[in-house]
Amino acid sequence: MMIVKEVFKVQSTIKLKAVMDEHKLETVYMPEGGENAEITVADVNRPSLQIAGFFDYFDTKRIQILGKVEWTYLEQMESSERKKSLDRLFKAGIPAVIITRNMEAFPELIKCAEEYKTPLLRTENSTSSFMSSLILSLNVALAPMTTVHGVLVEVYGEGILIMGESGVGKSEMAIELVKRGHRLVADDAVEIRRVSHKTLVGSSPEIIRHFIELRGIGIVDVRRIFGMGAVKDTENIDLIINLEVWQSGKHYDRLGLDDFTTELLGLKIPSITIPVKPGRNLAIIAEVAAMNQRQRRMGFNAAEELNKRLLEQA
Repeated sequence: MMIVKEVFKVQSTIKLKAVMDEHKLETVYMPEGGENAEITVADVNRPSLQIAGFFDYFDTKRIQILGKVEWTYLEQMESSERKKSLDRLFKAGIPAVIITRNMEAFPELIKCAEEYKTPLLRTENSTSSFMSSLILSLNVALAPMTTVHGVLVEVYGEGILIMGESGVGKSEMAIELVKRGHRLVADDAVEIRRVSHKTLVGSSPEIIRHFIELRGIGIVDVRRIFGMGAVKDTENIDLIINLEVWQSGKHYDRLGLDDFTTELLGLKIPSITIPVKPGRNLAIIAEVAAMNQRQRRMGFNAAEELNKRLLEQA
């Protein structure tokens, strides 16, 4: 198993303004500079227990969601009791409070938001659907992320991360794949996010998106030359192809009976090593590797099938 050397790893954050724009949240109260507050955790919280006074294991970094249950509970309180209950919640230093179902904000709620300089927002969506949508988007935005040197392409629906030493032919392989109808995601720098316990998603830094560097030619805009169908913004990483200059005498896997993986952000991704030398059509090899990887994922392994036939005939 190989472990990828990461260029750098960052702790992801997202500004509240981005959350507001994505989910079209209405502003009930916004302190000065509140839109720039950074959200650092993907989990959210419905503060029913906190409104009732229980704060054990309360994560103050989570966005708080006030749904119909919390609103009805608060409505039954006297104004002074409601203010006291909300004071305890806001005093904890929460990043924001979002009211669902377009429910009216209690005067005490607005007053607490103003006193503690806490953004107070509102959505017309139901609590459950809004929470699902918010958690999903935060999981993507705040996923652990790293950047590696390589090229990411989509081949027959499979995301292939091409890696290797500088000058080995990664970009040339990618441009040939684009010419054959496949799509470029990122060249040179690939930003990779672990969006779940089994999925890595790669993309390109905004500043170099859709560009590719070809030695002897320079920078090429793939989208303008080959069209919109030749590029893609993000893609899952299903297979890693390591390119290396052919070394005479070195043993290379010829049957495919052994499963090789490369570890990236703690996940083991299937990988193969392709030796590079004049005369080898790397684009066709990548296409076959993509189709073969899909077959393996669907339960068919050609090497195992051949080995089985040989054993039956022996």
